[in-house]
Amino acid sequence: PVLVLSQYVEVSYADDLLATTGSAGGGVGYLLKDRVAAIDEFLDALDRVAAGGTVLDPEVVGQLFARRRRDDPLGALTPREREVLALMAEGHTNTAIARILFVSDGAVEKHVRNIFTKLHLPPDTDRHRRVHAVLAYLRS
Repeated sequence: PVLVLSQYVEVSYADDLLATTGSAGGGVGYLLKDRVAAIDEFLDALDRVAAGGTVLDPEVVGQLFARRRRDDPLGALTPREREVLALMAEGHTNTAIARILFVSDGAVEKHVRNIFTKLHLPPDTDRHRRVHAVLAYLRS
C-alpha cells in the first residue's frame, strides 16, 4: 500500500500512482498535507489504504476530472457531431446517417468533415480518417 502526502496536486503523479499501484491490487492514496491536520480523518485514510482501499483528496479528484475533460479528444465536438460519430461507429454510411437523423447528405458530409478537423485527422492517402475517428470515439 502507498499513501502519498503532498503539498499540492500534481496530476501526472496521481495518474501514475493510480495506474501502477492501483492496478496491482494494493491500497493507494493521494492526500494533500492539509488533511493531516484532521487526525481522525488521516488515520481513517491510512487504515483504508492499509486494508487495500483507495483514498483520494477531493482536490485531487477534481483536478483529475478537469484534466480528463481537457484531454478528451471528443470534447470539441458538438452534440450533433457526436451523434454522427456514434452512428459512424455503428457502421452506418453517410446516406444512412442522413436518413436516421432526417438531414441531407450534405449536412452529414459537413459534420463528418468537422469531426475529422476537430480530431486532427488531416486528409492524406495513408490514413483512413473514418476508422481513426471511430477509434477515437470508442476510446473515449
